[in-house]
Amino acid sequence: RRRRWRGLVDGGLWNGAPSSAPLQSTMGKHSKDKRDIYYRKAKEEGWRARSAFKLLQIDEEFDLFTGVTHAVDLCAAPGSWSQVLSRKLYKSDSWNGETADSNVRIVAVDLQEMAPIEGVVLVQGDITSPATVARVLGEFRQGDTDRLADLVVCDGAPDVTGMHDLDEYIQAQLLLSALSITTQVLRPGGTFVAKIFRGKDVTLLYAQIKIFFPDVYCAKPKSSRNSSVEAFVVARNFSPPADFDVGAILQISTTDYECDDLSSVEARVVVPFVACGDLSGYDADQNYPLHPLPALLSGEAGAAPEAAGAASYVYHEPRQKPTTPAYRAYLEAQQSGRKLVLDSKYEASR
Repeated sequence: RRRRWRGLVDGGLWNGAPSSAPLQSTMGKHSKDKRDIYYRKAKEEGWRARSAFKLLQIDEEFDLFTGVTHAVDLCAAPGSWSQVLSRKLYKSDSWNGETADSNVRIVAVDLQEMAPIEGVVLVQGDITSPATVARVLGEFRQGDTDRLADLVVCDGAPDVTGMHDLDEYIQAQLLLSALSITTQVLRPGGTFVAKIFRGKDVTLLYAQIKIFFPDVYCAKPKSSRNSSVEAFVVARNFSPPADFDVGAILQISTTDYECDDLSSVEARVVVPFVACGDLSGYDADQNYPLHPLPALLSGEAGAAPEAAGAASYVYHEPRQKPTTPAYRAYLEAQQSGRKLVLDSKYEASR
C-alpha cells in the first residue's frame, strides 16, 4: 500500500504535495457526447443546454420571433431559451457583428439563480406570485406607458418520478400556472409556447388552453427524443374571454371532471400535431461516433481514417454549470472529506 501511494505521488497525482483536485475521467464525458448529439452540439455552439435547439426548431415551423420586441421566458434556468431569445431578438444578427436592438425587452423568470445573459433581465421569483407579475410588467413599462409581452415561452418541467400519470398531472399544473401569469402579461394576439407531457388526458389541457387561444398546435421538435413523452403546445392569437377573471385559472385547475366527460369522442379536443426541424438532420435517439459534427451528417465519418491535418473531435465543457445547485453543499462536504483521506494516506506513505 505504501509503494502504491508513493507511486501515485511520484507519477504526478499531487506533484509532490497533497491536492484537493478530484480525479476526473474523460470516459463518461465522451460517452455522453456519443449518446446525445444535441448535447454535444449545444456545447460546441455556445448554448447552455440542448433544449435551445427545440425552440429554434419550433421557430423554423411557426416563425415565432417575427415582430416580437417584448418576450418572457418562464422557468428559464439554466437559460438556453433565454439565450435563443437574446440572439434572435436582442442581437438578431450578432453573429455578423451588428449592434443590439435597444427596443427589445426580454425577461427571464425562475426560482433558481441564473448566470447573466446579454440583453436579458433576470427575475428570481415564483411564477405563481403576484409580485413576480408586477416585476415583469415593471420591466416592460416605458415611462408612463404600460407594455405587454408579444411572446411568452415556458420550458419548465418537474423532476419526473417515473409514474407517468403523476408526472403528467404535475406538468399540467405547472403549465396552468404558466398560463395564469401569461394571461396577465401577454398582449391580445400574442403567442404562448410551453412544454407538455402527452398522455391520455392531454385533450383536457388542450381544451383549457383553447379558452384563451383559438389556434393551438402540438409540436414535436427533431431534437426531442422519440422515446420522450414531451411535446410543446404552440398557442397563437391570445384572445381572452370578455368576462375573464384571473381567478378563473385557479378554478380550471381545481375543477372536478367526470371520467365520462373525457372518454367520449365528442368531448375530445384534437389539435394538429406538427413535427419540427429538419427530418434528415441529427437523430436525438441515435449514438454517433466521436467525429467532427459536419462529417457525421455528410456520411464521411466512417468512410476512412482522418487525414493528416484534418479536423478532429475535441471535447468541450458545458457552457454554464449550475450556479447554486441544491447538491453543492453535499459535493463540498464530499470533496473536503476526500481531501482529508488522501492527505492522511499521503502522510502515512512518507
